[in-house]
Amino acid sequence: MKLSDFKFDLPQKLIAKDPLPSRDDARLMVLHRATGEIEHRQFKDLPDIFTDMDTLVLNNTKVRPARLIARKTGDSQDVEVLLVRELRAEDKIWEIVTAQARKIRVSNKLYFGNGELVAEVQDNTTTRGRTIKFIHDGTLEELYNTLEHLGHAPIPEYLDRASTETDRERYQTVYSKHVGAVAAPSAGLHFTKILLKRLELVGVQIGEVTCHTGLATFKDIEVEDLSKHKMESEAYIIEQKVVDQVNASKLEKKKVCAVGLSTLKTLETSITANNMLKAGEGWTDKFFIPPHQFKISNSLITNFHLPNSTPLVMAAAFAGHDLLMKAYKEAIKEKYRFYCYGDAMLIL
Repeated sequence: MKLSDFKFDLPQKLIAKDPLPSRDDARLMVLHRATGEIEHRQFKDLPDIFTDMDTLVLNNTKVRPARLIARKTGDSQDVEVLLVRELRAEDKIWEIVTAQARKIRVSNKLYFGNGELVAEVQDNTTTRGRTIKFIHDGTLEELYNTLEHLGHAPIPEYLDRASTETDRERYQTVYSKHVGAVAAPSAGLHFTKILLKRLELVGVQIGEVTCHTGLATFKDIEVEDLSKHKMESEAYIIEQKVVDQVNASKLEKKKVCAVGLSTLKTLETSITANNMLKAGEGWTDKFFIPPHQFKISNSLITNFHLPNSTPLVMAAAFAGHDLLMKAYKEAIKEKYRFYCYGDAMLIL
């Protein structure tokens, strides 16, 4: 398919700039692939949709407060950097990206906070990327604590506002466990602990995988031929417990619902010869283009995505291009809220 197949006019007022007061107050569009039917419900209705022995698979990655403000030696202007990943923990070397990369050169020193933390630029990686080494005499745990203190929630740039203390809580799922993401697995932001308990009470299995969502979701597609787009790799872990849950649901011909596209990618990365899930860990760079036959998940929870974006293309691979674009037209008409703090879609 072509990138131009995923172009549509999205009114800017429909991009949700802030989270709702309660996570599960989000609206839920239910899209039935078999019939093309579209239902308008609320996210808190999920226990009325899923039943005994269905499995919901969550991504339990935890978002690092990765956005940091620094000053360069001899420059009074702030420089904003984003910690992308830790490259060598023992040497305290990290990869960063910054929109102000031209200001940051090899051997420059960056000062964070009131000089509480200093880093030296080691190398260039990409146009916007650099590697830095923190000059820090304490333990790794003390460095992580300092980064936690100085960092801000890495909310997407399109929100066009500074992050707040509210974002520290809300740009994070209630079941986050393993630090490593620089972007929230946004489909999971709608869950509350009470909603998860209600799902368990009707017999739904709650499984977890880890996929440390990176910047791939924000990367522009720069080619018209989608088969030539290359996704950045993200680290994943699938443990035996969720394998047993998912495969039991598959054998019973029940729902296996991936909560979010990062979860979907993870589940479709580790598959046996007879199309069952298997435990494992590694890196995934999956990018699904319509039409695609999914082996593990038969349902998907995802948010409403921006035009011409990789999440939109992958959601279309699951739902079918024409049906998804029909649903998006309906969503705009009904004024659904888009993107990370927006409403949700359940594709059955």
